[in-house]
Amino acid sequence: MTEVIGIDLGGTAIKLGRFTVDGTCIKSLTVETPQPAMPEAVLDVLVAAIAQLDPNNKSIAIGVGMPGPSDPQGRIALVSINLPGWRDVPLAAWLEAKTGKPTILANDANCAGLGEAWLGAGNRFKNFILLTLGTGVGGAIFIDGKLFIGHYGAAGELGLINLYPDGHECNSGNNGSLEQSTSIRAIRRLTGKEPAELAVLAEKGDVTALKFWQEYGRNLGIGLSSLIYVLTPEAILLGGGISASAKFFLPTAKAEIESRVFITSRVGLEILPAELGNAAGMLGAAKLAFTKVRI
Repeated sequence: MTEVIGIDLGGTAIKLGRFTVDGTCIKSLTVETPQPAMPEAVLDVLVAAIAQLDPNNKSIAIGVGMPGPSDPQGRIALVSINLPGWRDVPLAAWLEAKTGKPTILANDANCAGLGEAWLGAGNRFKNFILLTLGTGVGGAIFIDGKLFIGHYGAAGELGLINLYPDGHECNSGNNGSLEQSTSIRAIRRLTGKEPAELAVLAEKGDVTALKFWQEYGRNLGIGLSSLIYVLTPEAILLGGGISASAKFFLPTAKAEIESRVFITSRVGLEILPAELGNAAGMLGAAKLAFTKVRI
């Protein structure tokens, strides 16, 4: 049975899985990302983890989801604004040299989108966008059933659209980006609390927490309104850890969209949670790996 390895490379953890062609996960593994996460140090950890995940060398290709864009061929990690030293890193070639397995890279949110399109909430839509509401805010765009990566592979950075022109500094340079109001980092900065803490407080009826989630929903709704006008998707999927609190912010976000987006741009629009959770990135990376082999 043909097997590949899907890897979700994050700033704090690396998730790896061995998958068959129908998306079955045979074995998975999570290891800590070395700190600082310099490219050579990450490579060493990846090689050791792959050997642990696949001791009998059954897998025939590797897909890697990166926290940043890769080149259109999926060979080079172009840049990661949240990992030090990552600029034009030939990670695919490095892994091929160490493992002997064909390797392909893609943006991590694009991988999550591929996973959702394959086996998750996106599989009944041809035109949808995914936002990953996590440490940062990533995105993926699907048009006519295909992942859209743009002119040089870096399309879909949905969290980096501008929300408040004079807002908080953003590593991208686009200060006041959507990410600076809706990511986990932003929530910590704005409240001093974790999203899960605020969800518990909101569940108990805490007025301050409920008010925060309403403001969060408003900001998200404003950002989504811009995306809807440009892309008119059938659906918007919300993934990442913050999406677990959707019941506290989604009503406000939807109300904001309804007040800002003309009806012809949102006919039949569905806004719903992604389904695959933390496995989405690994699954999508595995789906990508299957493009490197003939089955």
